[in-house]
Amino acid sequence: MRKNDDRHVARQSVLLASVPEDLVETILSHTETRAFDRGTTIFLQGEIAESVYIVLDGWVKLFRISQNGAEAVVGVFTKGRSFGEAAAFQNDVYPVAAEAVTDCRVMPVRAGLILGLMKSRPELCTAMLASTFRHLHALVAQVEQLKAHTGAQRVAEFLLDLCPIAEGACAVTLPYDKVLIAGRLGMQPESLSRSFARLKDVGVKVSQNHAAISDVARLRGYVDEDRAAAWSRVQ
Repeated sequence: MRKNDDRHVARQSVLLASVPEDLVETILSHTETRAFDRGTTIFLQGEIAESVYIVLDGWVKLFRISQNGAEAVVGVFTKGRSFGEAAAFQNDVYPVAAEAVTDCRVMPVRAGLILGLMKSRPELCTAMLASTFRHLHALVAQVEQLKAHTGAQRVAEFLLDLCPIAEGACAVTLPYDKVLIAGRLGMQPESLSRSFARLKDVGVKVSQNHAAISDVARLRGYVDEDRAAAWSRVQ
């Protein structure tokens, strides 16, 4: 059953969503899954990029280490997300490192396999361009979030992404520690704590790694507010 589930997740991933079915089957038939314990390095910054990774289960973070040793979180990926395309398809090195944030399973897809198939099946090139476009769209949305939203709005949107419902009350579990959440949202840990406190005014109560949301639609409305209005609401 897990194998069938894994194939479904991979088939719906950003990397393979636009790939013709027969090519997906070819790619998956030459690909194995790998499991990583929490805290395990998947690849290092500067390592030769040979594969694109699809997350099947759990969470993975991408990060860079600056010259002064500081860690900058570039992204956090979960089930159905893929990463490493740009470096792997250019036969370059990974510009970031990847680490398992939780116990996780991933599917490394060899870039050479996809590039080889492109020579005989040009439509695969179009599918990979579509994948690149979706990644770019997600990056633009992330930059917009950082620029246009207050810290509390960014935290609210993060919580909404975890909600399985669109309205009503909802309880969610934070998928990884608050230091990483802060880094993912471009905040300091103390700013994250202040943002959680501000969200009490819109019906959010956070206790350790759990968040209780009184009304998901209300929280969505707060995220969609003008930045200035959002600030005034929580002052």
